[in-house]
Amino acid sequence: MLSLRGFWRRHRRKLYVTAGVLGSGYLLYKLYNAHRQRLADLDTELEHERDRNEELIKAQMQAHFENIQRIADTTTLPHAMHYLNSRIAEELDLSHLTDRLMQAKGQSTSAEKLELWDRLKILSFTRMVLSLWAMTILSLYIRVQVNILGRHLYIDTARGLGSSLLIEDADLIHRDDQQKFLASSDYLSSYGMPALISNIQAAATEVLNGKQLRDSFNATVLHATIMQILDKFMSTGDPHHWVNYLMPEDARALELATAFSNDNTLLPDVTKFEQLMVETRAVISSAEFRSVADIALRAVVDTVIEDMGAQPRGVQLAKVLARVARMGPTVLEEPSKFIQIILNVPEVERFFTLIYSSMQIS
Repeated sequence: MLSLRGFWRRHRRKLYVTAGVLGSGYLLYKLYNAHRQRLADLDTELEHERDRNEELIKAQMQAHFENIQRIADTTTLPHAMHYLNSRIAEELDLSHLTDRLMQAKGQSTSAEKLELWDRLKILSFTRMVLSLWAMTILSLYIRVQVNILGRHLYIDTARGLGSSLLIEDADLIHRDDQQKFLASSDYLSSYGMPALISNIQAAATEVLNGKQLRDSFNATVLHATIMQILDKFMSTGDPHHWVNYLMPEDARALELATAFSNDNTLLPDVTKFEQLMVETRAVISSAEFRSVADIALRAVVDTVIEDMGAQPRGVQLAKVLARVARMGPTVLEEPSKFIQIILNVPEVERFFTLIYSSMQIS
């Protein structure tokens, strides 16, 4: 007992100091732990806030996406299809051939009548295939335009919420650039039509060469003939030759496209209109767009064959030509049915979802 008291007297100061240090350390630990917990709670709250913002942005993007589609369906596409129909009717008017055939009865030689029938055969298929191709590709092209424009217009609004979903973007798109960009969808009808008709007619001539007016044509043969003309047209020349029917190609556009394809960045003096056009060309020149276009064209051809009611047993080609000639205008006068068929293709829906969400198209 005496020794314990002696130990206490000798080391009392040290024990007090030690106890004080331990107590202070424990208090600091508790304070640090409480501070760390508060920081963790704050991080959790901020994370939840970010998640709520992300969900809000996703919901707004979906609503905006659907609104953009309605604009394309109710305004842009009807105008473009009406103009396209008038231009094809102007460039490929078959009435002069049918009138001459009616006048040729009993008056012209067999060779002259055969030449007229052969021209009617080529031009009837040319007009139908041209109408199918132009309606399908132009509707896809306009939807590419509207989705790209919609994504750009939405970015500035969504950026205000600080979303990590967004990419950095340049200045706002001026209304004049928007209108100029959407108006460029008329390029095919205004400028690309002569070359397009010439090349589709060349493909039709090659495929129909040797097919006689007395040959039997059933639904299978007619479907195969249309697809052969489309395949021949699309595979002739440069792999992307058909892109130039849809939009202009000039030195400036080529320079911008080259810069964009190298590192996905644009030159500093690029206007918004030029940027939108470069992005559109990059998308429609992609392998993904070509694949989607092929699938959509086949779906349209399937529907056209059903609507024509081709006989399973087949009838002579000469009797099929009248229905072939009428089908071209029908497709363009009532395009909504065929456009809806295109949009119902799953690959088409996925493709445009990717464009709007600005995922990479290569």
